[in-house]
Amino acid sequence: MSDQSCVYIKKEWDIVAARQMGRDIATQVGFKTVDQARIATAISELARNIYLYAGAGKICFEAIETVQKKGVTIKATDEGPGISDLAQVMEDGYSTSGGLGAGLPGVKRLMDEFDIISKSGEGTTIESTKWLR
Repeated sequence: MSDQSCVYIKKEWDIVAARQMGRDIATQVGFKTVDQARIATAISELARNIYLYAGAGKICFEAIETVQKKGVTIKATDEGPGISDLAQVMEDGYSTSGGLGAGLPGVKRLMDEFDIISKSGEGTTIESTKWLR
């Protein structure tokens, strides 16, 4: 793993900043426009969830490289109320905010790897990786 950059999510404008930083890092790694858009969309969902449900948190980006491949990892962390029913929030169409419900299932589809840990009263950490094709 290499250099890590973070954007703190406290206000709505921070979602845009996180999205832009993620797109810039994806460009540096070598992702083409379509995958840059996928990564930026995943970041928007994660950052918006922090803003709406936790109030504050951070999105960190890491350009990663193994012997065989390169990619970008996005790690969203907050100290909010946590997710009481992980299975429910991972169902397509489920939304507590009246949105489209693409949320976390959408992030999982857009990225190649997806992991979520959430503890009631302690917060949530979501880590997802997109590999360069």
